[in-house]
Amino acid sequence: MGAPGRGRGRGPAVWRSGGVGWRGGSAVLRWWGGRVSPVAYGQGLTFRAVGGRACAGVRGNACPVAADVPGRSTGGLCPECARLDRAHSVAADTFADDPRPYRVYLAWFGPGTVKVGITGEHRGSARLLEQGAVAFCWLGRGPLMAARRTEEVLRQALGVPDRVSYDRKRALRVALPDSGARAAEIEELYGRALGVGGWGETLEALPFAAHDHGEVFGLGGLPALDGTVTELVDGGVVTGRVLAAAGPDLHLLDPSGRHLALDGRLLGGWGLERGGDGDAWSVPVGGAPPRDAGGQDGLF
Repeated sequence: MGAPGRGRGRGPAVWRSGGVGWRGGSAVLRWWGGRVSPVAYGQGLTFRAVGGRACAGVRGNACPVAADVPGRSTGGLCPECARLDRAHSVAADTFADDPRPYRVYLAWFGPGTVKVGITGEHRGSARLLEQGAVAFCWLGRGPLMAARRTEEVLRQALGVPDRVSYDRKRALRVALPDSGARAAEIEELYGRALGVGGWGETLEALPFAAHDHGEVFGLGGLPALDGTVTELVDGGVVTGRVLAAAGPDLHLLDPSGRHLALDGRLLGGWGLERGGDGDAWSVPVGGAPPRDAGGQDGLF
């Protein structure tokens, strides 16, 4: 992608964001070039969006036209790069001969809100963290196409969706039952899934175990949500104290006491620099933008 973190002809070099991600089970801010900065709950966070929003390109390749991206786009890609990204996704069914094992899971986001999905076994639980699943369990493992068929069979049989909107996920996070109730709801659906005929012939069923991300996400005692940041603009400043992180979202308490959710997908492609004047809400700035993919230091 050229020099990682650079503005590609957009003025002075800036740190360009890759959005919010998960590394080693913890939330991080990602940067073009591969570097990450840890997200710490209770930490003050202040930044200004600068330099326009650039398309991040696809799978390590720079956008061929260095396209601009609208501020409200959650994909962070121009239309052409988005098309290429979809063509190489598991959902596109273009890699039916993938020899690696896949897993089918049930992901719980709140009372009565569970989805069924698949992920590569090599990814572990990363996909569940990225989606903001508060709790989950594995159902089975096996070849990709068998996992895809099972996903559809169980979705229909259990009456659960294959996706849940982020607006819905955010609304549910602020009033969650305890981990025991979460596990009980997943276990009930797991039992129903085992009773659905056919899929066990092509997929290995896995024993029930509830996995919970409530503590990992920092969701205990979140106050009522007052709003969601839906767009960044050039020169706009975001400031707040990090309450929690779930999936791509950062939950922030702003200086006026409002609980706001920042959709981290909106950060991708923006240059970010320190905002504010160094008060308690500001975070120290790391050195110059990276010239290579090594290291861990960053803006925050």
